[in-house]
Amino acid sequence: MDLHDHVIDSCFSASPEVRYVAAYLDGTLRLRSRADLQALGSNESDTYEELLVNPTLLKLLSQRGNIDCGGLEHVVIRYGQFHALVRPVAGGHVTVSLGVDSSLDAGVPRMLATIEAAISGFTHKDM
Repeated sequence: MDLHDHVIDSCFSASPEVRYVAAYLDGTLRLRSRADLQALGSNESDTYEELLVNPTLLKLLSQRGNIDCGGLEHVVIRYGQFHALVRPVAGGHVTVSLGVDSSLDAGVPRMLATIEAAISGFTHKDM
């Protein structure tokens, strides 16, 4: 198992409210939707969002945050049918989509902790 799969599997294991996870790490994108959900968008549009939109948002918000806000921790985007949590990490970002009815007060901290634990706890022997 590589780091991408480890992060994705960890996020899906952390909560049944997770709908989609993408790991864009060191120039490689891997994404997966929960098997029992009907796709809301095409896989192609998800790919472009992860390769273009989310890195651009993170760059803009990081630059603003670094001026006088203490940096950027994460972004939560509210789409019509779900929330997308985008967390910058070394070498890229991780996106976790949560259902629109999910409690963000509980879900966001749980996902942030899960992402951090998955990345920091991963070693190449896990492969």
